[in-house]
Amino acid sequence: TIPADRIIGDEGTGFKTALQTLDHTRPTIGAQAVGIAQGALDKAIEYVKDRKQFGKSISSFQGIEFMIADMAMKIEAARLMVYTSAARAERGEKNLSFISSASKCFASDVAMEVTVDAVQLLGGAGYTRDFPLERMMRDAKITQIYEGTNQIQRVVMSRALLK
Repeated sequence: TIPADRIIGDEGTGFKTALQTLDHTRPTIGAQAVGIAQGALDKAIEYVKDRKQFGKSISSFQGIEFMIADMAMKIEAARLMVYTSAARAERGEKNLSFISSASKCFASDVAMEVTVDAVQLLGGAGYTRDFPLERMMRDAKITQIYEGTNQIQRVVMSRALLK
């Protein structure tokens, strides 16, 4: 048996308590994902401003501009969702399952998408170890997996919405 001073919550509620802790830890994975995505965007911007093609910086090509804008927009949306989730947890709000799962899921999906786009913007160089993007892409992938896969996050979100 476990000594009474070592028990968190009421006896017999351990599994429920463990699941509730995920509502507070999932946004931290979202924050990690946002940081990875922001780092990848920063490196991609630096590269496209420096890289010249046809006598001018590739950052002036409209297709590149659109990619950079979309990457930044998605990162900002993910950042705000993570901030919202963390603020609600910090205030001790109840029913955090949807927002905590949504922030982890959305931010990690954004990180994966942004890092793949950043690698694309650097071309073959983005896939080499000479630039940090190949590592960032791998790091983004793990944020979709741990603390519950994003498929599980979608189950958690739908159950929170449908209960």
